[in-house]
Amino acid sequence: MMSVRVRFAPSPTGRLHVGNIYIALNNWLFARQRNGHFLLRLDDTDTERSTPEFAQGIETDLRWLGLTWDSFARQVDRIADYDAAADKLKASGRLYPCYESAEELALKRKIHRVYDRAALKLSDADRARLEAEGKRPHWRFKLEHRRVEWNDLVRGAEHIDTASQSDPVLIRENGTYLYTFTSVVDDIALGMTHIIRGADHVTNTGTQTQIFEALGAKAPEFAHLPLLVDAAGEGLSKRLGSLSISDLRDQGLEPMSLNTYLAHIGTGVPLVVKPHLEDLVKSHDLSKFGKSSPRFDPAELLHLNARLLHLLPFEEAKTHLAGVGLSDVDAALWDVARANVEKIEEIGEWQRICRGSIAPHIADSAFAALAADVLPQAPLDEGSWKTWTEAVKAATGRKGKDLFMPLRQALTGLDHGPEMRLLLPLIGRDKTLRRLRGETA
Repeated sequence: MMSVRVRFAPSPTGRLHVGNIYIALNNWLFARQRNGHFLLRLDDTDTERSTPEFAQGIETDLRWLGLTWDSFARQVDRIADYDAAADKLKASGRLYPCYESAEELALKRKIHRVYDRAALKLSDADRARLEAEGKRPHWRFKLEHRRVEWNDLVRGAEHIDTASQSDPVLIRENGTYLYTFTSVVDDIALGMTHIIRGADHVTNTGTQTQIFEALGAKAPEFAHLPLLVDAAGEGLSKRLGSLSISDLRDQGLEPMSLNTYLAHIGTGVPLVVKPHLEDLVKSHDLSKFGKSSPRFDPAELLHLNARLLHLLPFEEAKTHLAGVGLSDVDAALWDVARANVEKIEEIGEWQRICRGSIAPHIADSAFAALAADVLPQAPLDEGSWKTWTEAVKAATGRKGKDLFMPLRQALTGLDHGPEMRLLLPLIGRDKTLRRLRGETA
């Protein structure tokens, strides 16, 4: 049985966003579930727009998410392979030169729905004359006008009738190659068995299947995932700003909240927090994806991020805390505060409240003084809050919110947060007394 080999092939012309990672993650999970091979290939033949910074950013983002690769390739290193494949197609008559200008092609498109193959009627003398006039050809792949069928691992039985398509340009006038061609050459040379990509490539599959066959190779299996859209139903590519991976990382999102969300979105499977990639590997199933475009909801992602933190044990949280400069947070504080944060850096506020100093909020100094007088002796524990509030109630006659809220505000400076029975031992008796007196402590 052939070992599974898949690839993620971004262009280093910008930052990765959630739509890219949605594709990368599903390739990675598919390979890992089958003990297969995951290739990272940079499609960097666009030398004007590709930059080393974007290339490095791609690697940084994938490593942050835990999506490590088994091998690495760059298209700029493979130009000789493309040249050889192009020569093979030219020799077989499947790649032919065309000399129409952009204006002439635009006019043709108004008249004909598809390219009329006028260039095939040119004689050698015609071509020599055009080149003598300074015209350089672009090269088109001659499609066989037939129905191309495949069993899509997401969409089921699919077909494309290539008779309705124009012969695609594979080589530009300046001699550079287009993605449609280079991707196929790479997939053959690097042994890809499955191509998992977005549904916007479905129409490419008919063309690329014929290119595979023209180069003497069997086309891999295909899976076309539904494209993500935003809350308004628009493609994510139209508004990448806040949804780039680097921005989400800077916003304090956990990598596994993003991985979990993207592994579930579009499947119809209930969203359950998965703290480790291995958990996602076990449940991954391309056949669960539908055809309709799922909506990516940043609010739902943030909610999932909070749920992940609420379940994260301290031993796993330590690395995350250190990453945001909170290496001095201890297990006791983490266990109390984690249920009240959406992002891990918010633990810093509770670290300051419990271990640092704050300016208390005292609305009634007389009430605070009475509360200080009946504060239990150290050490304070989880039972101390009940003992104390019962004593304060007896001394002041207050109850309910009028009793509890002034004490919370005096000790934390806030009107919300973890249970006070848990916070009181962390704050300690000395800080509690000083804050009840209105001191910054």
